[in-house]
Amino acid sequence: MGAGERDLRVDASAVSPIAGVAAAANEMIDELVEAEGRCGLAWKGHRELMATVSHDLRNPVASLRVLGEAIRDESDAVGTERYARQLLTQLDSLETLIADLFELSRLKGAEIDWTLEELPLGDLVLETVEAMERQAARKGVVLRARLADELPPARANPEKVQRVLVNLISNAIRHTPAGGTVTVAAEAAARDVRLEVIDTGEGVDPRDSARLFERFYQGTAVAGQQGAGAGLGLAICRAIVEAHGGRIWLAESERGSRLCFTLRRARSES
Repeated sequence: MGAGERDLRVDASAVSPIAGVAAAANEMIDELVEAEGRCGLAWKGHRELMATVSHDLRNPVASLRVLGEAIRDESDAVGTERYARQLLTQLDSLETLIADLFELSRLKGAEIDWTLEELPLGDLVLETVEAMERQAARKGVVLRARLADELPPARANPEKVQRVLVNLISNAIRHTPAGGTVTVAAEAAARDVRLEVIDTGEGVDPRDSARLFERFYQGTAVAGQQGAGAGLGLAICRAIVEAHGGRIWLAESERGSRLCFTLRRARSES
Protein backbone atom coordinates (compact mmCIF):
# COMPACT_ATOMS: atom_id res chain seq x y z
CA MET A 1 0.00 0.00 0.00
CA GLY A 2 2.89 2.33 0.74
CA ALA A 3 4.17 1.71 -2.79
CA GLY A 4 0.89 2.89 -4.28
CA GLU A 5 -1.09 -0.32 -4.60
CA ARG A 6 -4.76 0.11 -3.69
CA ASP A 7 -6.27 -3.27 -4.62
CA LEU A 8 -4.99 -4.90 -1.45
CA ARG A 9 -7.32 -6.61 0.99
CA VAL A 10 -6.53 -8.19 4.35
CA ASP A 11 -8.25 -11.49 5.08
CA ALA A 12 -10.71 -10.72 7.88
CA SER A 13 -12.49 -14.10 7.95
CA ALA A 14 -10.93 -15.36 11.17
CA VAL A 15 -12.85 -14.81 14.40
CA SER A 16 -10.14 -13.34 16.56
CA PRO A 17 -8.70 -9.97 17.64
CA ILE A 18 -6.63 -10.05 14.44
CA ALA A 19 -9.85 -10.10 12.40
CA GLY A 20 -10.82 -6.73 13.85
CA VAL A 21 -7.45 -5.28 12.90
CA ALA A 22 -7.82 -6.70 9.40
CA ALA A 23 -11.29 -5.16 9.00
CA ALA A 24 -9.98 -1.81 10.20
CA ALA A 25 -7.11 -2.03 7.70
CA ASN A 26 -9.54 -2.72 4.84
CA GLU A 27 -11.70 0.21 5.93
CA MET A 28 -8.61 2.43 6.00
CA ILE A 29 -7.72 1.35 2.45
CA ASP A 30 -11.25 2.19 1.24
CA GLU A 31 -11.11 5.61 2.89
CA LEU A 32 -7.69 6.27 1.37
CA VAL A 33 -8.93 5.38 -2.12
CA GLU A 34 -11.94 7.68 -1.68
CA ALA A 35 -9.78 10.55 -0.40
CA GLU A 36 -7.33 10.15 -3.27
CA GLY A 37 -10.25 10.21 -5.71
CA ARG A 38 -11.54 13.49 -4.26
CA CYS A 39 -8.04 14.93 -4.37
CA GLY A 40 -7.69 13.89 -8.01
CA LEU A 41 -10.97 15.57 -8.93
CA ALA A 42 -9.96 18.73 -7.09
CA TRP A 43 -6.62 18.83 -8.88
CA LYS A 44 -8.32 18.26 -12.23
CA GLY A 45 -10.68 21.15 -11.48
CA HIS A 46 -7.71 23.31 -10.49
CA ARG A 47 -5.93 22.57 -13.79
CA GLU A 48 -9.08 23.31 -15.79
CA LEU A 49 -9.57 26.57 -13.88
CA MET A 50 -6.00 27.70 -14.51
CA ALA A 51 -6.27 26.83 -18.21
CA THR A 52 -9.53 28.74 -18.57
CA VAL A 53 -8.28 31.77 -16.66
CA SER A 54 -5.11 31.83 -18.74
CA HIS A 55 -7.17 31.69 -21.94
CA ASP A 56 -9.57 34.43 -20.86
CA LEU A 57 -6.73 36.71 -19.75
CA ARG A 58 -4.68 36.10 -22.90
CA ASN A 59 -7.28 37.64 -25.24
CA PRO A 60 -7.56 41.12 -23.63
CA VAL A 61 -3.82 41.24 -22.97
CA ALA A 62 -3.12 40.50 -26.66
CA SER A 63 -5.60 43.21 -27.66
CA LEU A 64 -3.95 45.69 -25.31
CA ARG A 65 -0.55 44.94 -26.83
CA VAL A 66 -1.85 45.49 -30.38
CA LEU A 67 -3.53 48.74 -29.39
CA GLY A 68 -0.44 49.93 -27.53
CA GLU A 69 1.71 49.28 -30.59
CA ALA A 70 -0.83 51.07 -32.78
CA ILE A 71 -0.74 54.12 -30.51
CA ARG A 72 3.07 54.06 -30.55
CA ASP A 73 3.16 53.96 -34.35
CA GLU A 74 0.19 56.25 -35.02
CA SER A 75 1.10 59.74 -36.15
CA ASP A 76 -2.48 60.95 -36.60
CA ALA A 77 -4.05 62.44 -33.48
CA VAL A 78 -7.54 61.22 -34.43
CA GLY A 79 -6.26 57.66 -34.87
CA THR A 80 -4.42 57.83 -31.56
CA GLU A 81 -7.59 58.92 -29.78
CA ARG A 82 -9.57 56.08 -31.35
CA TYR A 83 -7.00 53.48 -30.31
CA ALA A 84 -6.84 54.97 -26.82
CA ARG A 85 -10.63 54.57 -26.43
CA GLN A 86 -10.42 50.95 -27.56
CA LEU A 87 -7.55 50.34 -25.15
CA LEU A 88 -9.58 51.70 -22.25
CA THR A 89 -12.49 49.46 -23.23
CA GLN A 90 -10.22 46.43 -23.12
CA LEU A 91 -8.87 47.54 -19.75
CA ASP A 92 -12.44 47.81 -18.43
CA SER A 93 -13.10 44.24 -19.57
CA LEU A 94 -9.91 43.03 -17.95
CA GLU A 95 -10.71 44.79 -14.67
CA THR A 96 -14.22 43.27 -14.69
CA LEU A 97 -12.80 39.78 -15.23
CA ILE A 98 -10.29 40.19 -12.40
CA ALA A 99 -12.96 41.60 -10.07
CA ASP A 100 -15.30 38.70 -10.90
CA LEU A 101 -12.55 36.15 -10.28
CA PHE A 102 -11.78 37.75 -6.92
CA GLU A 103 -15.46 37.88 -5.96
CA LEU A 104 -16.02 34.26 -6.93
CA SER A 105 -12.95 33.09 -4.99
CA ARG A 106 -14.21 34.92 -1.88
CA LEU A 107 -17.65 33.41 -2.22
CA LYS A 108 -16.30 29.90 -2.77
CA GLY A 109 -13.95 30.36 0.18
CA ALA A 110 -16.82 31.49 2.43
CA GLU A 111 -15.03 34.81 3.06
CA ILE A 112 -18.30 36.69 3.45
CA ASP A 113 -18.78 39.64 5.74
CA TRP A 114 -22.00 41.09 4.33
CA THR A 115 -24.46 43.04 6.38
CA LEU A 116 -27.87 41.41 6.15
CA GLU A 117 -30.95 43.50 6.70
CA GLU A 118 -34.69 43.39 6.33
CA LEU A 119 -34.92 44.10 2.62
CA PRO A 120 -38.15 45.26 0.92
CA LEU A 121 -37.73 43.37 -2.34
CA GLY A 122 -40.49 45.22 -4.18
CA ASP A 123 -38.61 48.50 -3.88
CA LEU A 124 -35.34 46.87 -4.95
CA VAL A 125 -36.93 45.23 -8.01
CA LEU A 126 -38.57 48.48 -9.13
CA GLU A 127 -35.33 50.41 -8.62
CA THR A 128 -33.33 47.88 -10.63
CA VAL A 129 -35.87 47.70 -13.45
CA GLU A 130 -35.97 51.48 -13.71
CA ALA A 131 -32.17 51.66 -13.84
CA MET A 132 -32.02 49.12 -16.68
CA GLU A 133 -34.91 50.36 -18.81
CA ARG A 134 -32.59 52.39 -21.04
CA GLN A 135 -30.41 49.33 -21.73
CA ALA A 136 -33.51 47.36 -22.70
CA ALA A 137 -34.86 50.21 -24.84
CA ARG A 138 -31.62 50.38 -26.83
CA LYS A 139 -32.19 46.72 -27.74
CA GLY A 140 -35.87 47.33 -28.51
CA VAL A 141 -36.95 45.18 -25.56
CA VAL A 142 -39.68 46.03 -23.05
CA LEU A 143 -38.55 45.59 -19.43
CA ARG A 144 -41.23 45.42 -16.76
CA ALA A 145 -41.85 44.34 -13.17
CA ARG A 146 -44.64 42.13 -11.84
CA LEU A 147 -44.90 42.15 -8.07
CA ALA A 148 -47.30 40.22 -5.88
CA ASP A 149 -49.44 42.10 -3.39
CA GLU A 150 -48.13 42.14 0.19
CA LEU A 151 -44.67 40.92 -0.79
CA PRO A 152 -42.82 40.01 2.44
CA PRO A 153 -39.32 41.42 3.04
CA ALA A 154 -36.25 39.20 2.74
CA ARG A 155 -33.24 38.86 5.02
CA ALA A 156 -30.52 39.84 2.57
CA ASN A 157 -27.79 42.21 1.49
CA PRO A 158 -29.31 44.73 -0.96
CA GLU A 159 -26.15 45.30 -3.04
CA LYS A 160 -25.56 41.58 -3.57
CA VAL A 161 -29.18 40.83 -4.42
CA GLN A 162 -29.22 43.72 -6.85
CA ARG A 163 -26.11 42.31 -8.51
CA VAL A 164 -27.94 39.03 -9.05
CA LEU A 165 -30.88 40.88 -10.57
CA VAL A 166 -28.65 43.00 -12.81
CA ASN A 167 -26.79 39.93 -14.09
CA LEU A 168 -29.98 38.00 -14.80
CA ILE A 169 -31.73 40.96 -16.44
CA SER A 170 -28.67 41.80 -18.56
CA ASN A 171 -28.51 38.20 -19.80
CA ALA A 172 -32.21 38.21 -20.57
CA ILE A 173 -31.98 41.47 -22.54
CA ARG A 174 -28.94 40.23 -24.46
CA HIS A 175 -30.74 37.05 -25.56
CA THR A 176 -34.12 38.66 -26.36
CA PRO A 177 -34.70 40.07 -29.87
CA ALA A 178 -36.23 43.46 -30.54
CA GLY A 179 -39.94 43.48 -29.84
CA GLY A 180 -39.61 40.99 -27.00
CA THR A 181 -40.17 41.44 -23.28
CA VAL A 182 -38.26 40.77 -20.07
CA THR A 183 -40.33 40.48 -16.89
CA VAL A 184 -38.98 40.56 -13.34
CA ALA A 185 -41.48 38.91 -11.00
CA ALA A 186 -41.53 38.48 -7.23
CA GLU A 187 -43.92 36.58 -4.98
CA ALA A 188 -44.09 34.97 -1.56
CA ALA A 189 -43.33 31.26 -1.23
CA ALA A 190 -43.89 28.99 1.76
CA ARG A 191 -40.83 30.10 3.74
CA ASP A 192 -39.01 32.19 1.16
CA VAL A 193 -39.49 34.95 -1.34
CA ARG A 194 -39.21 33.85 -4.96
CA LEU A 195 -37.91 36.09 -7.74
CA GLU A 196 -37.98 35.30 -11.45
CA VAL A 197 -36.52 36.86 -14.59
CA ILE A 198 -38.57 35.73 -17.59
CA ASP A 199 -37.83 36.60 -21.21
CA THR A 200 -39.33 35.88 -24.62
CA GLY A 201 -35.95 35.31 -26.22
CA GLU A 202 -34.18 32.34 -27.75
CA GLY A 203 -34.28 30.20 -24.62
CA VAL A 204 -31.54 27.96 -23.28
CA ASP A 205 -30.16 25.14 -25.39
CA PRO A 206 -31.02 21.82 -23.66
CA ARG A 207 -27.33 20.90 -23.90
CA ASP A 208 -26.51 23.87 -21.66
CA SER A 209 -29.18 23.59 -18.96
CA ALA A 210 -27.23 21.26 -16.66
CA ARG A 211 -24.09 23.44 -16.75
CA LEU A 212 -25.72 26.86 -16.89
CA PHE A 213 -24.41 28.04 -13.50
CA GLU A 214 -20.90 26.61 -13.81
CA ARG A 215 -18.05 29.11 -13.79
CA PHE A 216 -16.57 29.92 -17.21
CA TYR A 217 -19.36 28.05 -19.00
CA GLN A 218 -20.64 30.30 -21.78
CA GLY A 219 -23.12 28.03 -23.47
CA THR A 220 -23.09 26.29 -26.83
CA ALA A 221 -24.52 29.23 -28.77
CA VAL A 222 -22.28 32.00 -27.39
CA ALA A 223 -18.94 30.28 -26.84
CA GLY A 224 -16.32 32.03 -28.91
CA GLN A 225 -18.54 34.97 -29.84
CA GLN A 226 -17.04 38.41 -29.54
CA GLY A 227 -18.18 40.12 -26.36
CA ALA A 228 -19.54 36.86 -24.95
CA GLY A 229 -17.80 37.46 -21.61
CA ALA A 230 -15.91 35.02 -19.46
CA GLY A 231 -18.91 32.99 -18.29
CA LEU A 232 -18.70 34.06 -14.64
CA GLY A 233 -21.95 36.01 -14.25
CA LEU A 234 -24.32 33.13 -13.51
CA ALA A 235 -21.73 31.35 -11.36
CA ILE A 236 -21.48 34.48 -9.20
CA CYS A 237 -25.28 34.69 -9.06
CA ARG A 238 -25.46 31.12 -7.77
CA ALA A 239 -22.73 31.73 -5.19
CA ILE A 240 -24.46 34.88 -3.90
CA VAL A 241 -27.89 33.24 -3.69
CA GLU A 242 -26.54 30.13 -1.96
CA ALA A 243 -24.57 32.28 0.48
CA HIS A 244 -27.94 33.80 1.44
CA GLY A 245 -29.36 30.32 2.07
CA GLY A 246 -31.42 30.34 -1.12
CA ARG A 247 -31.25 28.47 -4.38
CA ILE A 248 -31.25 29.39 -8.07
CA TRP A 249 -32.37 27.32 -11.03
CA LEU A 250 -33.60 27.29 -14.62
CA ALA A 251 -37.34 26.66 -14.65
CA GLU A 252 -39.40 25.27 -17.50
CA SER A 253 -40.82 27.84 -19.88
CA GLU A 254 -42.96 27.51 -22.99
CA ARG A 255 -41.05 30.36 -24.60
CA GLY A 256 -37.70 31.96 -23.88
CA SER A 257 -36.05 31.32 -20.55
CA ARG A 258 -37.13 31.61 -16.93
CA LEU A 259 -34.50 31.90 -14.22
CA CYS A 260 -35.69 31.73 -10.60
CA PHE A 261 -34.08 32.20 -7.23
CA THR A 262 -35.24 32.30 -3.64
CA LEU A 263 -34.25 34.32 -0.59
CA ARG A 264 -35.20 33.68 3.01
CA ARG A 265 -37.91 35.81 4.50
CA ALA A 266 -36.97 38.29 7.16
CA ARG A 267 -37.34 36.85 10.64
CA SER A 268 -40.30 39.06 11.45
CA GLU A 269 -42.16 37.41 8.57
CA SER A 270 -41.13 33.81 9.23
